[in-house]
Amino acid sequence: MVSKAISSKVGTLRRVGGLVTGAAMLSALGGCLFVTDTSRMNIEVFQDEVAPVWNEPARVPPAERQPVPHQKLYSTQFHQTYGLPVTNPVHRTMYGIMRDEGHTLPPIPLDRVDRRYLREEVDYPTSEKPGTIVVDTRAHFLYFVEPGGKAIRYGVGLGRAGFSWSGRGVIALKQKWPRWTPSGEMVSRQPDLRPFSAAEGGLEAGLNNPLGARALYIYQDGKDTLYRVHGTPDWQSVGKATSSGCVRMFNQDIIDLYERVGAKAPIVVL
Repeated sequence: MVSKAISSKVGTLRRVGGLVTGAAMLSALGGCLFVTDTSRMNIEVFQDEVAPVWNEPARVPPAERQPVPHQKLYSTQFHQTYGLPVTNPVHRTMYGIMRDEGHTLPPIPLDRVDRRYLREEVDYPTSEKPGTIVVDTRAHFLYFVEPGGKAIRYGVGLGRAGFSWSGRGVIALKQKWPRWTPSGEMVSRQPDLRPFSAAEGGLEAGLNNPLGARALYIYQDGKDTLYRVHGTPDWQSVGKATSSGCVRMFNQDIIDLYERVGAKAPIVVL
């Protein structure tokens, strides 16, 4: 009886051992199903998975060239950030959003403008009579002379044309939201401006017009000098020497000056 019991236990252990062995074999067989992904050895697959898209120009075909709508006829070469926010509420009112003659002028970002070139009444002793415009090309200031040794000072940007003429003249013509007509020389240098030539009637007024919201036309001895005091959509050019243009002002400032300037107002460019 003892031997039968022993043999029975041995048989049971053998069956359990067989089951354990079988389970182990199945487990091992199951592990074999998770084989190494040999595709990862392919360098192209590896790059696709780990390389940032923007850092592999050789692998990304260039996008088709898209036509760019002609929205602006000016460009700025300045990207200044002064980091000096203007807290004067008067300046924020002066240079805030403005609706004028059916146009909406965007505000001037005052934290990106040198404070020296913001409109201000200053002491200005001069022999010029009140109502005279004085342009200081070296300092990039325009003064509108007032009585009592005072003047309204504005910042201006000056292009090659603004530096090439000096002397005395008069503001013989003023225009609100003027049309812009590039010169024949400019059209010959930039054929893409031909649609805006004098023969085509020039460029209509608007926010992207290089003459901005107002233009004052300088005459000397009864003849147009072809030099202008005008607004500009490129507010960053104020206070700077620009690649083109005459005497540029913030649009908000040229509107203010326009209302102050009388008929045949004298102008002196130093």
